[in-house]
Amino acid sequence: WFSIPQCWRYERMTRGRRREHYQWNMDIWGIQGIQAEAELLSAMVTFFKKVGLSSEDVGIKVNSRLVITEILGSLGVPEDKFAATCVLIDKLEKVPLEAVRDDLTELGLTEEIVLQLTTILTSKSIDSIRESLPPDSEAASQLESLMELAASYGISDWIEFDASVVRGLAYYTGIVFEAFDRTGTLRAIAGGGRYDKLLETFGGEATPAAGFGFGDAVIMELLKDKGILPSFEKSGFDAVVFAMSEDLYGGALRAAILLREAGKSVDVILEPKKTKWVFKHADRIGVRHVILVGGDEWADNEQVSVKDMEGGGQIKVPIAELSAWAKQSVSES
Repeated sequence: WFSIPQCWRYERMTRGRRREHYQWNMDIWGIQGIQAEAELLSAMVTFFKKVGLSSEDVGIKVNSRLVITEILGSLGVPEDKFAATCVLIDKLEKVPLEAVRDDLTELGLTEEIVLQLTTILTSKSIDSIRESLPPDSEAASQLESLMELAASYGISDWIEFDASVVRGLAYYTGIVFEAFDRTGTLRAIAGGGRYDKLLETFGGEATPAAGFGFGDAVIMELLKDKGILPSFEKSGFDAVVFAMSEDLYGGALRAAILLREAGKSVDVILEPKKTKWVFKHADRIGVRHVILVGGDEWADNEQVSVKDMEGGGQIKVPIAELSAWAKQSVSES
């Protein structure tokens, strides 16, 4: 399922991080396999392509929380320290080790463990990280399976392994990922992962789940930088339909339904207006065609007038042929 809510948070504002923003959330519930994460990554890549970005502009770093769990276990770090350690490790991409060294030490991690850990987490390939993981590592198997699925989806050029990505939120339990701009000038574009225990934390039944959050702030900055931010000047409507008198409103609705069934997005004028206002309205919202229902052509032959707002021409189309006209105009546009 997905949602695009308006979100608020209290913190210092920086470029790409606001106190109020909209966020696309996409989650898959009830699927235990890595297929869920692969589908989520594919959806994210599909969005990037739709807005004109390529794998040269954006990458997605992936890792598994199980990597850090297996490594910390092998280094003798108590399990109850894992979540807090992950939060601190997540900061290492933004601040130097010295900035969190004292916090790591307070958790009982010795200097030697911290150095081993940070060395391992600089790994950029699954093969290199395998040397530090158990022979039957579940983390490595997960990541290898994810990479195979990414290849099947045709998105391998977008995906890269990065052992330093752990995501700061403590509820992640498996695969984690972050989308980033390859110039390195912006914050993370989006991020998510698997959180199999989150629902039961709030009193629900144990349910496997994975998802991501994708805010509007950073992607807007990136699209501006690339010069491909949509203008949003047009409304998205293909046509405006207008009944020239109230008693012809039923005819206008017939025309609108035929146009919509033919694939057109239609704005029906719902209240009495002057024709001059309708044309100005259509021009303001960037609509190509205005469909006028009225006059002798409607009374005598049930024809509508179709005004081309770009070319300036106007033709008459029988209501029975309006669907065919609409389909033809879609193919010509």
